[in-house]
Amino acid sequence: MRILLLGATGYLGRHVADRLGALDGVRLLDGGRSARSGYPADLGADSVARLAKTLAAAAPDAVVNCAGRTGGDPVGLAEVNARGPAALCAALREAAPAARLVHLGSAAEYGPGAPGTRVAETADACPTTPYGATKLVGTLAIAASGLDAVVLRVGNPVGAGAPATGLPGRVAALLRAAGTDPAAVLRLGDLSAYRDFVDARDVARAVALAVTAPEPLPPVLNVGSGRAVPVRDLVTALTERAGFRGRIDEGGDGSARSAAVSWQCSDNAAARRALGWQPALEIGDMAAGLWQEAAARVAP
Repeated sequence: MRILLLGATGYLGRHVADRLGALDGVRLLDGGRSARSGYPADLGADSVARLAKTLAAAAPDAVVNCAGRTGGDPVGLAEVNARGPAALCAALREAAPAARLVHLGSAAEYGPGAPGTRVAETADACPTTPYGATKLVGTLAIAASGLDAVVLRVGNPVGAGAPATGLPGRVAALLRAAGTDPAAVLRLGDLSAYRDFVDARDVARAVALAVTAPEPLPPVLNVGSGRAVPVRDLVTALTERAGFRGRIDEGGDGSARSAAVSWQCSDNAAARRALGWQPALEIGDMAAGLWQEAAARVAP
C-alpha cells in the first residue's frame, strides 16, 4: 500500500509517520514543502495542476494530510487550512480519484461547548477564531469533494514535539528553562478552562486505522479522549514530571485563540464504531511523552 503523507515533518505528522511506517506492507511516501521531500507539495501555494502532477508521480493508494497552520495572520491560516484542502481535493479528483484521503481537522471547528456535555459530529460548528474557521472551511471542502475521504477532528493533542505556540509545548519550554530553581516562576494565563486532551500517539493510531479501514467512513470523526479536564491538571502533571519546585502564576497572558472557550469535549463514540478506536493513553502518559523529549534537549 502506497501512502503519501503531507506534513510529515510537523508536530502530528512526525507521530503519524512513525505509526504508518511501522505497518506491514506500507510504502510511506514523504510529501511536503521540505526540500528533502520526495514528493514536493505546498498546499498553501501550489496550483491544482502542480499538485496533480505530484499526486500522479506518487500514485498513492491513500493520502494523509497533516499539513496545517495553528497560528499567524488570517491570510496565512486561510491559505493552508482552507484553500489547501480544497486544492488537494481538486488535484486528487484529477490525478488519483480512487485514493482515500485522511485529513486532520480540529475540535476548534466546533467553538465553545456547553459545560458537562460532549459534542458529536452532528453538532453545529460555530468556530470563534480564524484558526477554527479556516479549519472548518477545509473540512467542508473535503466533505463536498465526492472523494473517499474522512476528516479526523482532533481534540487538544499533547505529546513529544508539541510546539511552543501552544500551551503544552510552551509550558514544557518554560520548565526546561526553570530547572529545579525554587525561586522560578511560571507566568501563565488562567488555567481553569476545560479541554479534551488526547495523546499524539493515539491520534496517529486513529490515522492508521482510518487509512486501512476496508469500508467507506463517515465524513467526519472526532478523535478526542471524550473527557474534559482542567488545563491546570495537565500543567500539574508536567511540573511533577519536571521536578519543578517553583511557583505558578496564572495572572499572565493566556492564549487569545482559546480565551473564549471555557469548555471543550468531544464525543468519540462514532470513531469507536467506525474504526474500533479509543484512546489508550492518559494525562500522565501525555505529560511523560512531552517532557521526555523536552528534557532530552538539554541532556549532556
